Amino acid sequence: MTDFPAATPRSRVRVPLRFHDGYSVDAELVTFHGLTDGQEHVAVVLGQPAPGATPLVRLHSECLTGDVFGSARCDCGPQLREAVERIADRGGVLLYLRQEGRGIGLYNKLDAYALQDQGLDTYEANAALGLPEDARDYTAAAQMLQSLGISELDLLSNNPDKADQLRSLGISVRDRVPTGVFTTPHNVRYLRAKVLQTHHTLPLGQLTELSAG
Repeated sequence: MTDFPAATPRSRVRVPLRFHDGYSVDAELVTFHGLTDGQEHVAVVLGQPAPGATPLVRLHSECLTGDVFGSARCDCGPQLREAVERIADRGGVLLYLRQEGRGIGLYNKLDAYALQDQGLDTYEANAALGLPEDARDYTAAAQMLQSLGISELDLLSNNPDKADQLRSLGISVRDRVPTGVFTTPHNVRYLRAKVLQTHHTLPLGQLTELSAG
């Protein structure tokens, strides 16, 4: 377990959320004092877990292109939409983390996109720019969870590194729950690279067929 300073809630506000497909739900947005990286991360509290039940949690890294503009080059927008509904139904929290482009920032991510257009995969493009494959650190996420009183959770994620980092930070991840698979003709190579390079739990056979088709 890694020691880190405690964070405290800064504000709580109720916000009605509405998505492009008409789905709507009320959420509580929580901001924090004392996050180690100084970023403006937000906890989106949804639903209410049944007494004694383990909350469902997603760590969702900010993706302007996918979350806001609906880019088909990734699966971030559909994952965000799915996560909100699944967490609201069961009760839990979505942590919206300001870690654009797996932590390299928006401009660098778009530079990496340009290299992907020349044939590199998402991880090779980062390396060609002299950047890490994944620069994300989840210490602030652990601080947020502890501040909310969450020490045990089920993690909605295909990414084993998220669960490993949370466990190393003292958060008990009881189960890792896969997200849906959201493929487009533009993101199949991206998703396949996630499976091959960072062992995401996605159906490799299906993605290989789609990328070859």
